Amino acid sequence: MKRIYVFALFSFFTISLLVHAQNVALVPKNLISYGVSFENIDYKGKQALQMVQTKDTDFGYTFAKVKDIDFHNGTIEGYIAGEPKTGAIEGARGFVGISFRVSADTTKSETFYIRPTNGRANDQVRRNHSLQYISQPGFPWQKLRKEKSEKYESYADLIPAEWTKIKIVVKDQTAKLYVNGANQPSLIVNDLKQGKDLRGSIGLWIAIGTKAHFAELKVTKED
Repeated sequence: MKRIYVFALFSFFTISLLVHAQNVALVPKNLISYGVSFENIDYKGKQALQMVQTKDTDFGYTFAKVKDIDFHNGTIEGYIAGEPKTGAIEGARGFVGISFRVSADTTKSETFYIRPTNGRANDQVRRNHSLQYISQPGFPWQKLRKEKSEKYESYADLIPAEWTKIKIVVKDQTAKLYVNGANQPSLIVNDLKQGKDLRGSIGLWIAIGTKAHFAELKVTKED
């Protein structure tokens, strides 16, 4: 009996050491800007970080990097909201998402993002492009769509400017995106393009003509 108790206690502490949950304070002092501005506001019932682009860059690489996080495997949860900002180009979709395993020099990362205005579009093709995976360097959405149509995109019911709850589960070279509390993932990527060993920070990601909000970011690391 004592032996079983000791083993169970050892197992508990082993699991505790391997799993690290962190609620991330989304405040300017905790973030590094790459082509974005941000401020804290109250937004639709949540304490939120509001973010907009401040300069044009290659598509997909304007974001705020969270300081002091080293992420490899685990879970990222939070709320995001996106909409085209005033004066945005016609092709703006309110692109907003989360990057993970962002390398120290920001040259490598993996990203899931949403196109909120596509979620309830009357065009079924646009609906099919509601969720997107991309990877830096070398794998923008254009390349992935051309080479593997539909493999890295999917549908979800999205509303511009409204909160979307997301959960990203990462294990080695696989990442799964869950939307609005669903038990099943809406998008699965089994071949993360930067490989299974990349690790790094978390990024709050936006693109072309977006006004975005982020709230309640939680990171659980499993190393």
